[in-house]
Amino acid sequence: MTKNDCFFFGKITKTHGLKGELTIKLDVVNPADFADLRYLLIDERGTLVPYFIEYQKISGDKMFVQLQDVKKMEQAVTFVGKAVFLPNEMMPQLEDDEFYYQEIVGFKLIDEVKGEIGLISNVLEYPTQAVIQVMHDGKEILIPIHDDILQKVDKKAKTLNVKAPEGLIDMYLNM
Repeated sequence: MTKNDCFFFGKITKTHGLKGELTIKLDVVNPADFADLRYLLIDERGTLVPYFIEYQKISGDKMFVQLQDVKKMEQAVTFVGKAVFLPNEMMPQLEDDEFYYQEIVGFKLIDEVKGEIGLISNVLEYPTQAVIQVMHDGKEILIPIHDDILQKVDKKAKTLNVKAPEGLIDMYLNM
């Protein structure tokens, strides 16, 4: 299984306890959706390696896990800092008008005034705001992800309609 088949679930931030348990900082909207996991995919030098879970507990945005065959602190410390993934099919289903950021990469971005802008190449998550990145004639355009801007997502047609703030797109195109 490759990273393209998976979504980022979180990052192992530290060990927990004395018996090789790990703390994972989760990067999901509703951690309770993942209360009964059987395994995790841990990024080991670019390869996703499956590890079975013996025990898990969720508290807020953290998951405490005991992995099978990891029983000592010395073993557990080697996992700290590693990224954790899950297969895409484990993502909870969303309503038709909701989307995961990675889901809209490749969608056409259509502005209410300017029309078709281009294909969404990425969603960049900054501490204060997530933005949609679109390349148009070799120029980068960044559109904030905000309820006032997003108008309609059509997953079947792979389009995202927006109402960009006045002058925002022109600012990028006239640079």
